[in-house]
Amino acid sequence: MTDAPLISVRGEAVLEVEPEIARLHVHVQTQESDRRKALDRLVERNQHCLDLVKSYGEAIEKLETGGLSITPLLKYRRREGDIRAYQGTVWIKITVADFTVLGELVTRLGDLERTYVNGPSWELRRDSPVYKDAARQAAHEAVSRARSYAEALGSRLTGLVELADEGLTTDPGRGGAPEYAVMAAGPGFGGAADAGTPEAIDLEPETQTVRAAVEARFRATAPDLEAPAAASDLEAP
Repeated sequence: MTDAPLISVRGEAVLEVEPEIARLHVHVQTQESDRRKALDRLVERNQHCLDLVKSYGEAIEKLETGGLSITPLLKYRRREGDIRAYQGTVWIKITVADFTVLGELVTRLGDLERTYVNGPSWELRRDSPVYKDAARQAAHEAVSRARSYAEALGSRLTGLVELADEGLTTDPGRGGAPEYAVMAAGPGFGGAADAGTPEAIDLEPETQTVRAAVEARFRATAPDLEAPAAASDLEAP
């Protein structure tokens, strides 16, 4: 078997699918001349924002606080005690599973005072079955291509030598996970509160492209190089 011919191929699959979740990044800010007042106002605005998001129930898959800061803003000369104000910021990360409420949520968040919204960023879940489907199709493509090469040589496949994610068979130091193309996030939103509830913005989910590639080597029977050429070969100029 060590002298058996080897057929090396590459299989690839590219799938275009609808996103499964949308991520929003929200910054809630306050600025006051007094440190305690800035902190109290930040607590109030943060709670208001969280209450708004939680009111959407199961449409929200995950709600997280990414961090908090209270920063003194110094005057131009920066002498000790020359603090003109204190700025507070809370970072909130929101994962939305129900896109029917997304447009309304974005505009209502953007309507809150001193609140800045970036997103949505359309994504697939990390455990989405789409990734497995793409890998499976890439493997099927590799087998089909190797079988076609073998048939063209008058031989047949007899066994699999190696199947790996793209790059692992030629560069052991390179990571071999399938490649995924993640689309860019949409525009951000922000603004001061106005009277009444803002009209929901229409947001169209962005198509996600998932790509998987594998490399494979197969053993094959000895080719029949003496077989008559195919008619298509004889017609070549």
